[in-house]
Formats: sequence, structure tokens, C-alpha cells
Amino acid sequence: MSTSSSQMIDKALELYDAANSKDPNLEIEDGKEVAKELLYSHRMLDMLNRFLPDADDVAKLSVAAQHIERWKSPRSDYPMDRKGYHLWRTNLYKFHAETAAKILEEAGFDEATIERVKLAIGKKNLKKNQDTQILEDIAALTFMEHYMMAMYLNYPQYDEEKWIDIIIRTWKKMSPQAHDFALSGNVKLPPDLVPVIQKAIAKA
Repeated sequence: MSTSSSQMIDKALELYDAANSKDPNLEIEDGKEVAKELLYSHRMLDMLNRFLPDADDVAKLSVAAQHIERWKSPRSDYPMDRKGYHLWRTNLYKFHAETAAKILEEAGFDEATIERVKLAIGKKNLKKNQDTQILEDIAALTFMEHYMMAMYLNYPQYDEEKWIDIIIRTWKKMSPQAHDFALSGNVKLPPDLVPVIQKAIAKA
């Protein structure tokens, strides 16, 4: 990576952090309150560094902006049914991609790089677009390590079959490399969910 490229990466990540630090939703990390999406962005980058230490600029810029300013488009703005959920998700992808693109333009990135990041964040051509697949892998691995247990506790009404379905749908979006990474001890799986994770993977 050239010095100028490194400087642009640093600038973009600083701008991402500045945007995400305004999230009014807070989480506790190491005993301190942290803006929710700022923490998520850092966790995504940490997972990328572990999964793909030699990841290129587009991968870094994409995973760090996966949830950029998500609180500005709350789920409650849409009908609380399946159709409303899918519309929310579709619009979120576009919102995140466009928000990231504006920041990357400010940081000095060229149009080709910005378009690749937009395609990845927009979840375009999963399984065919390598940038999108990397982002999906990192999102799934980060979910498994940091958010799956919280979701499990927040939805006590979900039975084991429901959880098996959730895990299977997540697993099928991941690449074989991400499967191997998750099962080789590199991801801190929630101990209470390991049995159901194993059942889901056996069925996937």
C-alpha cells in the first residue's frame, strides 16, 4: 500500500468513526459506554484483521461502513411485518452504501474504489462478487462472536428449531473459508449455543 493510499484509509476510518460516534445508542465494552455503531465498526475491522490479515483497501472500507449511521434509519419507521422488514433492509443497504461513498469521496478515493465499496455494502452479487462475500463473511463471524448470544437472550420465545433455521441461513451465506475459520477455534462462539450451532451446521 502506498503512503497516499494509507493516508486515505486512515482519513476514511477517522471519518467513519466521527460519524458513528454520534450514535445515541450505547453499549458497554470493557466497563465503558461506547456508541453502538462505533463499537460494531471496530469489531468488524478486528474480525477482518483476524480472518484476512492481508485484506485490501476495499475490504477494510466496506466492513468498517457496514452499519454506518444505522440509527438514522430505524426499524420502527417501517411496518412491523415481514414485508416491512425486507423493505427496511433493502433501503438500509442503499443508505449505508451512499453514506460510505460520500465519506470516501471526501477522503480522496477514486470512483472505481468507491463503486466497489458501494457494491459490497449494497450486498450485490453474493457468492459471485468477492468484495460482497468478504463483507458477508465478516458480518456473519462478528455476529456469531459478539451478537448471537444477545439475540438469543432477547428472543426467549424462539425455540431450538427457530434457532437452527437462523443459524443455517447465516451459514449458507458464508464462504467455505469462513466456515473453516469459525470451526477452528478462531471465533469465540457462545458456549450455551454451541450444541444448537452444531446441529444447525449438520443440517446446512
